[in-house]
Amino acid sequence: MTKLSVNINKIATLRNSRGGNVPDLLQVATDIQEFGAEGITIHPRPDERHIRYQDARDLKKIVHTEYNIEGNPIPKFIDLVLEVKPTQVTLVPDAEDAITSNAGWDTLTHAAYLTEIVAEFKRHGIRTSLFVDPVEKMVEAAAKTGTDRVELYTEGYAREYARGNKDGILPYVTAAKVAQSVGLGLNAGHDLSLDNLKYFKEQIPGLLEVSIGHALISEALYLGLQNVVSMYLYRLK
Repeated sequence: MTKLSVNINKIATLRNSRGGNVPDLLQVATDIQEFGAEGITIHPRPDERHIRYQDARDLKKIVHTEYNIEGNPIPKFIDLVLEVKPTQVTLVPDAEDAITSNAGWDTLTHAAYLTEIVAEFKRHGIRTSLFVDPVEKMVEAAAKTGTDRVELYTEGYAREYARGNKDGILPYVTAAKVAQSVGLGLNAGHDLSLDNLKYFKEQIPGLLEVSIGHALISEALYLGLQNVVSMYLYRLK
């Protein structure tokens, strides 16, 4: 079964909008795990506009499932990850002022840099994943960095699926098969939702984990958080 890791950035955004500690990020993370999710994902950014660096430290104490920290490996981020030692670090090439991630790594151009960063995290026993577009040569080059996994950037699939074009899945199927052929574990994330997740899961071989935040939290406003987590888990069976 593919694991569901819930990105709780939007919970932090809501908390920060009023100050104080409502909603309580740690309690929400605890509840999401109680509801059956197999992981918690956060994506701290340098301006700490949602997840704060201290949140990453505090969550370490209560996340008993998989703990995934995403981000651009600037020095401050690297130091945080090495301090917290999550289950997995997902490296994402987003600019400091990015609203959300919008592209995968060029694993050919940045091969030497990524190889060095991946090695540093793996020396400390942290599983590594690289955020990549569904492009064969990028997946193949990712494997040469020594990373354990890649995370396929799924915005393109979600956009095409919403238009009724199921062929939008085809580059992802190819990328998944390439990942398997070069020994990489496979994750996926970005714009996956209750509407499009089941088909994605059915078509993608070897899918180990999906990381979902914005859609899941938005759907929970109408359907309730516990119910929505259960609905996602059902689609992943």
